[in-house]
Amino acid sequence: MALSSGVRSCPPSDRAALLAFKAALREPYLGIFNSWTGADCCHNWYGVSCDQETRRVADISLRGESEEPIFERAHRTGYMTGYISPAICKLARLSSITIADWKGISGEIPRCIAALPFLRIVDLIGNRISGSIPADIGRLHRLTVLNIADNRISGTIPASLANLTSLMHLDLRNNLLSGPIPRHFGSLRMLSRALLSGNRLSGPIPGSVSLIYRLADLDLSRNQLSGPIPESLGKMAVLSTLNLDLNKLSGPIPVSLFSSGISDLNLSRNALEGNIPDAFGPRSYFTALDLSYNNLKGTIPKSLSSASYIGHLDLSHNHLCGKIPLGSPFDHLEASSFVFNDCLCGKPLKPC
Repeated sequence: MALSSGVRSCPPSDRAALLAFKAALREPYLGIFNSWTGADCCHNWYGVSCDQETRRVADISLRGESEEPIFERAHRTGYMTGYISPAICKLARLSSITIADWKGISGEIPRCIAALPFLRIVDLIGNRISGSIPADIGRLHRLTVLNIADNRISGTIPASLANLTSLMHLDLRNNLLSGPIPRHFGSLRMLSRALLSGNRLSGPIPGSVSLIYRLADLDLSRNQLSGPIPESLGKMAVLSTLNLDLNKLSGPIPVSLFSSGISDLNLSRNALEGNIPDAFGPRSYFTALDLSYNNLKGTIPKSLSSASYIGHLDLSHNHLCGKIPLGSPFDHLEASSFVFNDCLCGKPLKPC
């Protein structure tokens, strides 16, 4: 068979870079790299797509958990070992790198990816990648998705991350990251999801977070964050999920959180103190409200009955006292929502 004409084929330099990338990886079960043959890496190379005009490699998309026929036939999810070769950085027009859920890929994130000016998506979730986040990651001004969750990445979150002004989705969950959340985190004005749970982050929640107008989902749970909860978090336009559980946060619960747009609020397992603010009203709509395992005292606020909806409520393991109010939402709650307090009484606990 004649080689496809040089005009429409991918550049030999891109092909060589892909083959060097492949050489650093081992995928023993599915044979996903078996298709990486022939001169034209834009044609039928599994997971590779090219820009139609320039024929430069634009996307690498290799997912270890997929519905594609190659997985269906093998009746298994993918498993790959090895590391991500810096040769990937020779693909100068790369727009997205997805090397996700292969479980066994180790090594570090190549530092040189910060020099790929067209990168929009970096998705490396579900591997065994270690080392730190490249210090100059902030150079990737077009980056919209950074997902490195479920790896073994350590070190601090680089200050330059705050320069990713196009970033919409940040997922750093379940790594070994330590140190503070960058002070200028609020510069990420396009961000809609910030998922940082399950790390070793410490220090305060930066007040600048409340400047992220589009932020809908903020998960900082399972870290070692301390200090107060910023009052301004309750004044954010579209924030609907706020998970701060399992930290070392202290001080009172900001009144603003109960009349905000937040519908899923988890503040459990901290060192929050004072009374539960008597600030519920028709704007309060909670699918879940968890304040358990804190040092809250006083009574359960009467205004809780005026909330438009409360699905799941957990006030257990505090120092609350007095009579549990009657009516909605209390009439559909179990005793487990109220146990291990100092002197709560009334239905569903013992009579007063």
